[in-house]
Amino acid sequence: MFTIDHLGIAVKSLATAKAIYQKLGMTISPEELVEAEQVRVVMVPVGEARLELLEPTSENSVIAKFIAKHGEGLHHVSLRVPDLTAAVARLKKDGVRLVSEDIKVGAGGHRYVFVHPSSTGGVLLELVEGH
Repeated sequence: MFTIDHLGIAVKSLATAKAIYQKLGMTISPEELVEAEQVRVVMVPVGEARLELLEPTSENSVIAKFIAKHGEGLHHVSLRVPDLTAAVARLKKDGVRLVSEDIKVGAGGHRYVFVHPSSTGGVLLELVEGH
């Protein structure tokens, strides 16, 4: 079964971005550094899904470049898939463009891969393996 895992939101400052959710009384995970992606991350649970707030730690990070070009806001939609390896193999076989064909490990130890917006109608789609 496929479900929305999270919505990735690019922010300049986690402290500033977290404030609205804290004022609403929502739970926010501890900050996590994902060195490979050059970001600091927090998760905000919303029902069965989460909001992922992403703050760049380097001006060379993908998130910093996204903010410079588009401003803060929605960066990607993440779907939870039951078998990431099989999903990636199926997409590659069908000629779907991936940002990288390598499955990576991110925040919380989740395995993930991104599908290029040119294959999804303009939306950066992240696939994460469900637990």
